[in-house]
Amino acid sequence: MIEDKPVPPLRQLPADGAVEAGQPAPFTGAGLDQPFHALLAQLTLGLSPIAMTQALTDWAQHLALSPDKQAELWSKALRKYQRLLAYAVTCTDSNAPPCIEPLPQDKRFTDPAWQQWPFNLWYQSFLLTQQWWHNATTGVRGVSKHHEDLTAFMARQMLDMFSPSNFALTNPKVIDKTIKEQGMNFVRGARNALEDLKHLALKERPVGADAFVVGKNVAVTPGKVIFRNRLIELIQYGPATREVYAEPILIVPAWIMKYYILDLSPNNSLVRYLVENGHTVFMISWKNPTAAEADVSMDDYRRLGVMSALDAVSTVVPDQKIHALGYCLGGTLLSIAAAAMARDGDTRLGSLTLLAAQTDFTEPGELSLFIDDDQIDYLQDMMAARGYLDAMQMAGAFQMLRSNDLVWSASVHEYLMGERTPMNDLMAWNADATRMPYRMHSEYLRTLFLDNELATGRFVAGGKRISLRDIRVPIFAVSTITDHVAPWHSVYKIHDLTEAEITFLLSNGGHNAGIVSEPGHRNRHFHVATHPVAAPHVDPDAWLEQNQAQDGSWWPVWAEWLGRRSGGMVAPPPMGMAVKGFAPLADAPGAYVLEV
Repeated sequence: MIEDKPVPPLRQLPADGAVEAGQPAPFTGAGLDQPFHALLAQLTLGLSPIAMTQALTDWAQHLALSPDKQAELWSKALRKYQRLLAYAVTCTDSNAPPCIEPLPQDKRFTDPAWQQWPFNLWYQSFLLTQQWWHNATTGVRGVSKHHEDLTAFMARQMLDMFSPSNFALTNPKVIDKTIKEQGMNFVRGARNALEDLKHLALKERPVGADAFVVGKNVAVTPGKVIFRNRLIELIQYGPATREVYAEPILIVPAWIMKYYILDLSPNNSLVRYLVENGHTVFMISWKNPTAAEADVSMDDYRRLGVMSALDAVSTVVPDQKIHALGYCLGGTLLSIAAAAMARDGDTRLGSLTLLAAQTDFTEPGELSLFIDDDQIDYLQDMMAARGYLDAMQMAGAFQMLRSNDLVWSASVHEYLMGERTPMNDLMAWNADATRMPYRMHSEYLRTLFLDNELATGRFVAGGKRISLRDIRVPIFAVSTITDHVAPWHSVYKIHDLTEAEITFLLSNGGHNAGIVSEPGHRNRHFHVATHPVAAPHVDPDAWLEQNQAQDGSWWPVWAEWLGRRSGGMVAPPPMGMAVKGFAPLADAPGAYVLEV
């Protein structure tokens, strides 16, 4: 049996008061700062008011001392006013060309009803105002890039609140719906709002999510839990073919959400797809942490998670290479584990597959807006009160990144139009959130997002530094073109960090829907190319131009790549190995995934 060593406690301050790099700062005040910040965080959705004030002050002071920028903004305002006046003269004709087009991702005004007067004039005025504020909050000399991005983000959030699409009297679709239904849409909308408030107050899953039950109609691929420690359960899935590839697969999902996104309904389960194509699959199911796991570190996730699972897999399927797959944060952790294994001469890995996983955090997308020293200190105080970061606080941050789609457009649809969006398995999974341990989350934000230690060769695993350049096994990296969590340009940076052969695949879709892309899924396409060892570097945008889109799911492409590296066909291995301490403990999906 693998030893489950006790997790070390948070390190204490040295005598000189210095804080070890990468560790959460211990609380040393009079006892008021931490609970006060934790209480304040409930009102600010976890965002530091100091960080936001610093950004606004930086922008306002530099703008006040920049007469050139002020003159430019006055000039732009005058030109936009003239364009709007010219448009107002012709906009009674629904065929009049607009004076400004929405951004490609902005779908609020695509309905033909918005081209009718006066709605066309209102939304054109809004878009011109939005564009002016973008000009006002960007390009101000002297403002730090982080403060500029945060200020522009806050301005956009405020403007989005007042979009004409959000109000019943200025949204033509809502008006038409109200007339046709004699106001019954508002009755349904009020009922929807009350239902949602009740579910929110009682911390229940959203309406319709209860139709998707783990172990009954999602996460139903047959298997056994063959190992359990304080952090993971390891699931071995049963074979679906008479013979299987000799070399098994270990999947390391993110622990920010539950593992079964890769085993959703039978028709879109990546696990089922793999076992039906002759692979022996093992899956880590992470424990949903509580205050008892407050002191669990990033290295504990590597040691008790990835390495414990690898030890179990190599015991059940001995003398074979293991093909490891990591998704999102699980992929980042897997790359850390792979680099540490390469450093220590551990050659058990046969290949790495990284799905929407970042290894360089210099361009982490809009998540970086919430990450600076002050914000992390604020989060630490908030987490210290409970020992973890609550799932609702994480969900709120992700919703802010896509407030048009996830907040305002959804509210209009549910409460003004009175229409419920049908729940599906992916939406239900997204509502089945997890917590993040205090220490691990602090270390993750500081060492990776803030200090970028993994990409710069300063990350410490097992007490010693690691380098991704030590990884030599083939890598298959998948990213998605509209990913807001792990932008594809950021994921592409794996090319700069290793000396391995890399096959990079860019799928359409977002962070989750682009990965759950089963064969037969409509409107799917992807770009893919292999970068040999020591080949010249290719810029990501040039790479995209050079590789034409291919229709269909990316799963078969990856399955073919994996099959060529997984050895010959053999009889399936046993389910667990009781004589070595890996007796089946329970049926899949196990107990940890059911914890709330």
